[in-house]
Amino acid sequence: MSRTPDTISTLRDVLHRCRTIAVVGLSPQWHRPSFFAAKYMQSHGYRVVPVNPLVAAEGGSILGERCFASVTEAVQAVAAQGGRIDMVDCFRKSADIPPLAEEAIAAGARCLWLQLGVENEAAAERAEDAGLQVVQNRCVKIEHARLFGGLGWAGVNTRVISAKRPQQLPY
Repeated sequence: MSRTPDTISTLRDVLHRCRTIAVVGLSPQWHRPSFFAAKYMQSHGYRVVPVNPLVAAEGGSILGERCFASVTEAVQAVAAQGGRIDMVDCFRKSADIPPLAEEAIAAGARCLWLQLGVENEAAAERAEDAGLQVVQNRCVKIEHARLFGGLGWAGVNTRVISAKRPQQLPY
């Protein structure tokens, strides 16, 4: 099966249909990219389900949501509430993706999303053969902001960031 290209219409469709996101590797530290991306998506109406074994072992939560040790555990908990995991968003190394792809397939997710710098063709092909849409090497927050007008959310287009040289030094 040939890979579906990450066209604007494909990305828009994925982000429109996938409203519950299991974020694998979500860090509880506010300055980490996974935290920032998840917080952005949560503030834009998506349900974020954290998957982080270290935080789950302590019974903790991230962004006000209970943390789970695995995608499978998260799927069971969400299903018990009458919901489903639509997207598995992976903030993990490329080598860690194959078992996560298998969990996403078993969960009946619609999409396997691999963040910036994360690519695994074998896992992507396996997931697509199972009917999932696969997005590789893209950030869910950046794509949502680009396609749905959220670029002003974190300082872009607010004149906080400027290419103009200041007239006087700030100190």
